[in-house]
Amino acid sequence: MHRYTIHFSGHVQGVGFRYTACQCAENCAVAGFVMNLPDGRVRLVAEGEKQELDALLTSIKKRMGRNISDMKVDASTATNGEFGKPTPGGLTVRY
Repeated sequence: MHRYTIHFSGHVQGVGFRYTACQCAENCAVAGFVMNLPDGRVRLVAEGEKQELDALLTSIKKRMGRNISDMKVDASTATNGEFGKPTPGGLTVRY
């Protein structure tokens, strides 16, 4: 399993970005969270198989790409259980 920590920049707050990311995750077996940052970026941390994580990113870019000016992806080994078992819809919003 893999872990992606992604920071999205651009007009990504106040446009339903977190909600849309969670909707995109309904079709991907992932576990993790998405949250706004004080500096205007959005952080998404998700774990799952690489193809599921890539599918999530593709879906987010397809639906919210017009709002994203930059996206930094840090890939690492999953913590195996920090967010529970990767399942469709396993992405939550953190505040």
